[in-house]
Amino acid sequence: MDVKAALAGKYHAALDALKGAIKGCPAELWEDTKSSAPYWQVVYHTLFYTHLYLSEELKAFESWEHHREEYQSMRVKPVRGAKKAVVIVPYTKEEMLAYWAFVDGHVDARMKAMDLEAGKCGFFWYEPMNKLEHQINNIRHIQHHAAALAMRLRVSGGRGVGWVGARRDKKKVRKK
Repeated sequence: MDVKAALAGKYHAALDALKGAIKGCPAELWEDTKSSAPYWQVVYHTLFYTHLYLSEELKAFESWEHHREEYQSMRVKPVRGAKKAVVIVPYTKEEMLAYWAFVDGHVDARMKAMDLEAGKCGFFWYEPMNKLEHQINNIRHIQHHAAALAMRLRVSGGRGVGWVGARRDKKKVRKK
């Protein structure tokens, strides 16, 4: 069994579900602040940590060219009564789809290069988790947030997001 290929496939499927949640989000829900974090911020958080944890270790991580410091934290919010206003400029849906494509485009190469037998995952806050377990945890993280976003879509009157079992390679699909 090719574990790296299996993990890559599950990464792509989880990311495809997240992409469905991004595309399905209506404009009025994108910046809605009724939830603990705006929709766009959950999307960015999910993509940022997926990208980060595809790295071998923290020191090897290179952030996305449009990264804004601290935006990956869903706790970043304007502070009431602060003397200096904190201006948070939401990422647009188009920016998040571009970041999604960037992250999804790195999955296969990162999986091929990754040492899944490493005893440490490379991120001190997850020690003593090994690399394989950490990758499974990362996929679960994507799924968790994609599902939460899908639920927001359903509750807001939208269709939600359909099940993505696996990504289908269109070149290999036979036409009948």
